[in-house]
Amino acid sequence: MSKSKLPLVGIFGGTFDPIHYGHLRVAEEIIEAIGLQKMYFIPAGVPPLRHAPITSPQHRAEIVRIAIQDNSRFVLDEREINRGGISYSIDSLYELKQELGKKIVLCFVIGVDAFIKLDEWNNWHELFNLCHFIIAARPGHVLTSNHDVLPKELKDECSRRWVSSVDSLRNTTSGLIFVVPTTMLDISATVIRARIAAGKSVRYLIPDAALNHIAASQLYI
Repeated sequence: MSKSKLPLVGIFGGTFDPIHYGHLRVAEEIIEAIGLQKMYFIPAGVPPLRHAPITSPQHRAEIVRIAIQDNSRFVLDEREINRGGISYSIDSLYELKQELGKKIVLCFVIGVDAFIKLDEWNNWHELFNLCHFIIAARPGHVLTSNHDVLPKELKDECSRRWVSSVDSLRNTTSGLIFVVPTTMLDISATVIRARIAAGKSVRYLIPDAALNHIAASQLYI
């Protein structure tokens, strides 16, 4: 296989407590923008840098499964909830590299707010040896190598990694940063949980089938 045509696979992690249309729309637009073969949704077991999820890993994974079931390019990956303990992205990336092989390029999807805190992640320098970073950004709010919000060490590490062409992502297996302007729907899992707890409607914020599972399992009440 030519290096210029290495296939790209997306990795989208999160607590997904619950997953909603904001997540799904970002994933769909990134698949379209850079031509991903698949997007792996990986619900975290125990996230290291935020509060523990409200709902059990099994319910969160099931909600993801239901929400993505009609999209053939969306894949549920339960490795982090099955692994147990704190969920470190680097462990999942190592495993995926071994499973999918060297001729698959892993593209780690991350929001701007999370990316600017990347230097707080476990073994974060090594992440650049395992994947590209795809930053989902609001249109008109493009993060760049000179952006003042980046901590100095992260800014220095990233300075040579920014690219503006999808072709660049296919020419090497890791280490690059690509920004995709996406439709960032103003939907929050926190708000969804609060509305459910208050007995208010969350229809059109989350797929109906996933909402049916939440209701049947009496989650977030």
